[in-house]
Order: sequence, then structure tokens, then C-alpha cells
Amino acid sequence: MLKFIFWSLLAANAVLLAYSQGMLGHFSGNEHEPARMKNQLNAGKMVMVAAPPAPAEPSKAAETVACLAVGNLAAAEARRFESRLASLQLGDRMKRETSAGSDATSHIVYIPPQGSKEGAEKKAGELKALGVTDYFIMSDSSAMKWGISLGVFKSEAAAQALLASLVKQGVHSARIASRGGSAEKVEFRFRGIDAAAKARIVDIAGSFASAETGSCK
Repeated sequence: MLKFIFWSLLAANAVLLAYSQGMLGHFSGNEHEPARMKNQLNAGKMVMVAAPPAPAEPSKAAETVACLAVGNLAAAEARRFESRLASLQLGDRMKRETSAGSDATSHIVYIPPQGSKEGAEKKAGELKALGVTDYFIMSDSSAMKWGISLGVFKSEAAAQALLASLVKQGVHSARIASRGGSAEKVEFRFRGIDAAAKARIVDIAGSFASAETGSCK
């Protein structure tokens, strides 16, 4: 009996000794396992990893113009217009189309139709009284019938010069009209261009007096 008690106490002391040395762990945590905690943490080997950048939002496509037209250009004007567009490098976004048109080939200085032969002759008498002797009563079947022609010129400048001279003589009812034949006209069409290109094209077109700008299909 004494031997059993002795060995029981010895075994209990051995268990307590092992527990106190941390060999059996501890219910309250790892206070008795500093080495194991150190190995687990490896503080010196920790590396901070940056969060991956947020994905960039897709860029919005630049707004494009469906169709811009610049037309009513004579052949010479069209060549100048096209040369000024070269820096935009429009490529197949620009199309050139040629169509029949009309250009003034002469300019007439006239007094509008007087309604009858008698009216035209009366007006001619007034002109003669003012010192104007170079005139012609138009009696054909055109819209100018019973009007009075005062001169026909190839250039508008010459017609304007005569008109100014007539005004000085006291003739205030004279007018200038263009008379023309057919001539080709050129139109440019631009598709898929952005707002900046459109603004530049419109600006260049604005330097041509005859140019007509607008949208197209």
C-alpha cells in the first residue's frame, strides 16, 4: 500500500513538473510557448502587399458627326478648299462629288420692265433727258420684255462702274442682273469626323463666299 501511494505521488509530481515546463501546453493560451509563437509570427519576414489598382473606367468614344456637306464650289475654289484641308488627313472620311451648276457669264445693267411698249418708250425719253443715250428697249418674249438694257459686261466690276455713273446722272431705277451658262459645281461630304475636325472644316469653308455648309445623309 505504501509503495502504491509513493509511486502515485511520484507520478503526480512528474506531471506537474512537465506542465510547469510547458511540455503539456496550457489551457489559457500559449504563454509557455514563446519559441513556438516566435516561429509562427516570423515578424522579420512579413512583407506588406499593396492592393491591386482599381480597373480603369472605359474611355468614352469621341462624338462623331454623321455627315457634313460643303458645296456650291467652283472647280478652282474646290482645289483651294481641298488643299487647305490636307493637314486634317481626312482620308476616306472625305468624299468629293461634282454636279452641274450655273455660273454668271455676263452682267447686265438694266431698268426693270415697264409693262408695255408705251411705258418703255416713256422711260427711254426720261433717260435721254438725263443725257443717257446708250440704251436698248427689250421687246423679246423673255421675262425682261419692255425693260431697258443699259449695257452688258463680262465682269461684275464693270457693271458696277456703269451703275455708279448712272446714279450720278440721276438714274436711280437701274439694276444689275447676272446672266449665266452652265458650269460644274463641287460638293465635299465628310463622315465620321469629330467635333474639332468639323469646326476646322466649317472655319475654312467660311473663307469662301460661295460655299454652302450644312448636314447631309
